[in-house]
Amino acid sequence: MRDSVLLIRLQRAASALAPFRRAASVRAPFQRAARALAAIALCSPGAWALAASGIVEGRLTVGSDLTYPPYAFFEAGKPAGFDADFARLLAAKLSLQPVFVDTRFPDLILGLRAHRFDIVASALYMTPERAKLIDFIAYLKTGAALLVPAASSDAPATPQALCGKRVASIKGASWTPKLHKVTRELCQPTGRRAIEVLEFPSSPEALMALRSQAADAMMEDAAVAHAMLAQTNNAVKLSSTALLYPVVIGLGLHRDARQLQGQLQQALDQARASGEYAALLSRYGLQPPSPADIEAALAVPPK
Repeated sequence: MRDSVLLIRLQRAASALAPFRRAASVRAPFQRAARALAAIALCSPGAWALAASGIVEGRLTVGSDLTYPPYAFFEAGKPAGFDADFARLLAAKLSLQPVFVDTRFPDLILGLRAHRFDIVASALYMTPERAKLIDFIAYLKTGAALLVPAASSDAPATPQALCGKRVASIKGASWTPKLHKVTRELCQPTGRRAIEVLEFPSSPEALMALRSQAADAMMEDAAVAHAMLAQTNNAVKLSSTALLYPVVIGLGLHRDARQLQGQLQQALDQARASGEYAALLSRYGLQPPSPADIEAALAVPPK
């Protein structure tokens, strides 16, 4: 009798578990596929390069988006531009070997915080939002400019003239939330269409969108925008007449890298005293930030 009761209970338990077994059998192919995709991703060259990069003693590992002349780009297969030269200058002062890790701009702060490199030197604008995540050493002053196709009869000179327009931009740019603010505070209240910001992983892709007429205008760093005139044989032109959203560029450092920050600041002070920093700025036609510029860059705007 006990055996019969036990058999009945076992049958009931098996029936109760059947839906879960079916669900598991449905999930199994997806789990196997996910494991296969993960294995493929880990074996891909891009994933290996990212995993292999990191902080090594005796080196200054520099995260930089090398698609962004005149700040950072490849020339004859080697990192070139102001940021590359500046990083080499500081590394030499510290007797370190500079190693560049080419990383798209939206991933630079993520990579820095994950300790994939020691510093970011990649025209990284200093903002209050970014200063909550990383530390900075200020070294440049710049701003934004607007570009349009050379044949365009429309020449927006300010962000306020962009209502209803498609604006190409590198992803994660500091001016993107400011353009959205223009939409909220000016375009929409006056019955005009919003500014449509089209974000791209790299500056060359944003430029391609402008040249293919997928965008009406492009917002870009002023020095980069000027370089694009020659780069495109004047297929595009500047439509802004003054520096837009003036900003300060800084080296990005992890919040726990205070010792390295002090060493780099000391190296920069030495380069100032020797005249090497001033000579480098002059070669690229750039300007150093003043203490007031730095304070303004990190000031939290009133709501």
